[in-house]
Amino acid sequence: MTNTRDLIAKLREVYKEKDLSYDKLLSLMEQSDNYVSKSTLSRLFGKNWEQYSFDYENTLIPIANLLLDVEDEADDDSETKAFKSLLKFKMSVIDENAKQIAELKEQLKEVSSKERSKYAERLEKETEKFQKSLDFAMKQIELKDKRIDQLMDANDRLSVMNNRMLEQFMDCPLKQECRK
Repeated sequence: MTNTRDLIAKLREVYKEKDLSYDKLLSLMEQSDNYVSKSTLSRLFGKNWEQYSFDYENTLIPIANLLLDVEDEADDDSETKAFKSLLKFKMSVIDENAKQIAELKEQLKEVSSKERSKYAERLEKETEKFQKSLDFAMKQIELKDKRIDQLMDANDRLSVMNNRMLEQFMDCPLKQECRK
């Protein structure tokens, strides 16, 4: 006989994956001519399920048959049926996940190419903006260089004029007469 705790863990996992309610599970059990009480279901799928013990044949196997969609084969006992069904369910989940992964990869390729083109456009716009800013700054530097050159030329002219005036002042004949 299989470990009851393992089977309960698998049943709880499938119960969560199928997103069933107690009432839905009870109605499905009635349709398959099996019956387990709602309180048993609440204990089995509740938070403190480890505190309880469950009848394997009368409680767990009927729930496993329902949750795991067990196919009846003449040679299989109920445990084998439950585990075959669990395997079948897991394989279908794996197949669904593989399909979802393939779809997501395709979407990622599409998104990636779209995002890359958007990023390239954004980068191009930013590059143009920075180039315009750089060109403007270079023109400003050229203008300032011209102004500095003009001011230096004017300063040189003023220096020459000042030197001439100073020489004239020093050579002034009136200056010598004033000293006397």
